[in-house]
Amino acid sequence: MHKIVRKIQRPDPEDVRILGDLGVATVHEAQGRTGLAKPYLRPIYPQAKAAGPAVTVSCQPGDNLMIHAAVEVCKPGDILVVTCTSDSTDGMFGDLLATSLIAHGVKGLVIDAGVRDVGELTAMDFPVWAKAIHAQGTVKNTAGSVNVPVICAGVAIQPGDVIVGDVDGIVVVPREKAAEVAKSSQARVSKEEKSREKLRSGELGIDFYGLRVKLKELGVEYVDE
Repeated sequence: MHKIVRKIQRPDPEDVRILGDLGVATVHEAQGRTGLAKPYLRPIYPQAKAAGPAVTVSCQPGDNLMIHAAVEVCKPGDILVVTCTSDSTDGMFGDLLATSLIAHGVKGLVIDAGVRDVGELTAMDFPVWAKAIHAQGTVKNTAGSVNVPVICAGVAIQPGDVIVGDVDGIVVVPREKAAEVAKSSQARVSKEEKSREKLRSGELGIDFYGLRVKLKELGVEYVDE
């Protein structure tokens, strides 16, 4: 059954803001090194950065009908997440769809397929993470679904989960864990700043991380020559 779900639950906007500010690497570590999309999803320009609730789209490869259908149910601050039912690198998204999404307040796109009009998208400062840049055209003929559970670049995503994207890639935070992971991420940043100060002062990580004991346990010996 193909369907378009109009209403989804979204996380607290403040938790989304915190997660977006702290970035992919910190959030990934703070939630137990989980939630990372596969590294072939790359931003189309290095400064791309965005965070928001996921509106998910399941498409047939080479067919962007359901992306057009999804725009209607997006809310300001959302991130559109597009997957295909089988592998595709076709250019399923370009500047016209981006113009529509911007008009509805959507903050970015994650697509497990191709995009085109990259020059225009960059000039528009519309963040996109994609599998490929490919000018191959698409059609609008085949049914799919909007706001259903999907797998995108190897990670399971429910509608309303928090998507965090930057130059390091994409990480997904389950909606119900957004507040918890936001707090854990803030705590991690505070801990890392203390470590950063020690490293600036010349202290060795091998000492303040207690790694000499680990080396000894592993049978590593120091020799002069």
